[in-house]
Amino acid sequence: MTGSWHQIPGFRRAPNISGNADLYEIENRAADPDGTVEKAMRAIAPWEGKIVIDVGAGTGFHLERFHRDAAHVVAVEPEPALRLRLMQRIVDRNLERTSVLGASAEAIPLQDNSVDIAHARFAYFFGPGCEPGIAELARVLRPGGTAFIIDNDLRSGTFASWVRTAYAITEDDVAANERFWDEQGFVAQRLQSCWRFDDRRLLERVVHLEFPQEHADRFLAAHTGLEIDYNLMLLSRTFD
Repeated sequence: MTGSWHQIPGFRRAPNISGNADLYEIENRAADPDGTVEKAMRAIAPWEGKIVIDVGAGTGFHLERFHRDAAHVVAVEPEPALRLRLMQRIVDRNLERTSVLGASAEAIPLQDNSVDIAHARFAYFFGPGCEPGIAELARVLRPGGTAFIIDNDLRSGTFASWVRTAYAITEDDVAANERFWDEQGFVAQRLQSCWRFDDRRLLERVVHLEFPQEHADRFLAAHTGLEIDYNLMLLSRTFD
């Protein structure tokens, strides 16, 4: 398996989860604690009795919530180290209606029209350049199937302001990204959410995971408490 993921089409290594999967697990547990994303998704396209694909599944954090109601869940993850942890999670949680594919968003080894719901959260689909992955979603989703893409809402909230500052993201950048998704036929829904921690030390470690040290130190010095408002963008498209 050594080096095999380098040859997977469209593979993009995520430095946060790949660099520290244990800490990213803590971040996932703190994110969207009220389940705002899943509530909004269910209002658009519930997945009871459906085939769900999780694209860029990482270590499988979101699999269990789909598995409760879906007929079957397919986890797609190109990076071997993350995929091993994902498979261990499936065993530990007895997620028996789950399959794992070592593949990327650009080359999903499934038949045409074989999936009802596609989910991708902070994985691959980051605006212009991800058109091959969108074409794959269109191929594997059945007519009437829905794709959900979750990303940051960069217009509002503390986390968004930190991202814009740390990575020099301009208003034009944000507008261009939003225009791209509109042109691709996706509907955008802004969701108010947060990170919520029980331990300030964990909050600080997660902020340092997501931002360069000089920015993280400055952000944390100006922010007190155990919660950071972190607004999200839910992008959805139902394919013909």
